[in-house]
Amino acid sequence: MYSVEINIVENTIPRDHMANTKIDSKLYECVKQDNIEEFKSRVQQHLAEKLVTPCGNSLLHVAIRYKSNNITAYLAKEIPSLITSRNDQHDTILHVAAREGSVSHTIRNLVNSNAFLLRMTNREGNTPLHVAVINGNKEVAKFLISRDREVAYYKNKTGRSPLYLAVENRNMNGILDDLLNEEALIPTEREDGDSLGMLPQGKSPVHAAVENRIIGILQKIEEAKPELLRLHDKEFGNPLHYASSTGYVEGVQFLLQKYRAGADETDQEGNYPIHLACKGGSVALLEEFLKVIPYPNEFINEKGQNILHVAAQNEHGFLIMYILEQDKKIVETLLNAMDEDGNTPLHLATQHGRPTSVFLLVRAIRFHRHIVNNDGLTPYELGRKQSKIAVQQYEGRDETFAKERQHSDSNNRVEGTEDKPADQNKQDKKKASLKDYELLDFYGAKSLRQDRI
Repeated sequence: MYSVEINIVENTIPRDHMANTKIDSKLYECVKQDNIEEFKSRVQQHLAEKLVTPCGNSLLHVAIRYKSNNITAYLAKEIPSLITSRNDQHDTILHVAAREGSVSHTIRNLVNSNAFLLRMTNREGNTPLHVAVINGNKEVAKFLISRDREVAYYKNKTGRSPLYLAVENRNMNGILDDLLNEEALIPTEREDGDSLGMLPQGKSPVHAAVENRIIGILQKIEEAKPELLRLHDKEFGNPLHYASSTGYVEGVQFLLQKYRAGADETDQEGNYPIHLACKGGSVALLEEFLKVIPYPNEFINEKGQNILHVAAQNEHGFLIMYILEQDKKIVETLLNAMDEDGNTPLHLATQHGRPTSVFLLVRAIRFHRHIVNNDGLTPYELGRKQSKIAVQQYEGRDETFAKERQHSDSNNRVEGTEDKPADQNKQDKKKASLKDYELLDFYGAKSLRQDRI
């Protein structure tokens, strides 16, 4: 068949502006069986471009679905407006071909003459290449990517590109290999003009490999397109950020070997990957970072916090002990460093009610106990302030709770006998001292705090 090239604007069928007729069963069966002669005799009785199935599929959709090549070629030539027809899901004929794994001579000619079909999307935002990858149709995917390489990076409505989906599908049928082997330009943008950096076209495929913990695919990506290791995801930062935040030790090891510079980059929240490793409390991850970072005290996040600030605030006792075992000068710097609010790690542990962190930090020999934060408070004074908050929570705010506690307090109860009932007026009304409450809640244990994180 010869090539058919159409104008997408002039020939798209506005189905909501014309009355459609349902395809009758006999005509449908002709298409299904690719019975071209009977089809021609029957289709002449109708306006073929108005015939649809209940879900909006045109005759050409149906022909491609059943791989009826003779009828497909006939319709594409005689009724070219059907080439841009969409069903109720906004699938074009190329979406159907991609789903069914059809790359007939007719389909190839249509794509060669109407390249815009490659970038048309359905209701889910999927291009035909998305559909081919999702369904594992290798031959179709290979053909489509050979005609438009950049579509491999186009995102759907969930932010997933065909390349991302190929990773997520664990290289089903080797489709990822085909996508990586094409010399496609990676669409990126950065305000500073860097050719790489933020990935505007959706989620990074490297992040998909990290999320699914597939080290073999990470290796494939690095070998074929190492520049992908530099891409930032708008939500999760660079791949090393993501691997650190998810506790993926093997991934962090690999990424530190192949892209060490990633450890020196911050994410959207101003954290370095080493901060995220400490936020998760992984000693194993921090060990990997310290193999390549001899000066962890130099990594300060947007809040002015070092790794010990993060570990203390998140109550990671084993990690704190590991950090305190490092070089003495580095430990002293970490212990006494103040963030943008003037808080040392001990201030943060106190403020957030982290008793284990407090216990470990106050025992550290190199801790300077008299450092004051921007509010002029030492850690001890901050602890007293937090304790007073706890006292207020214990007393006076909930009278019902106070009464119930008074009646259930065995120390305050006056025992009665069978002959002489207890005199309620003789109940001990004395409140506990402020010091008693401070002992219960020393250094911010704050058992009643509701904002533990």
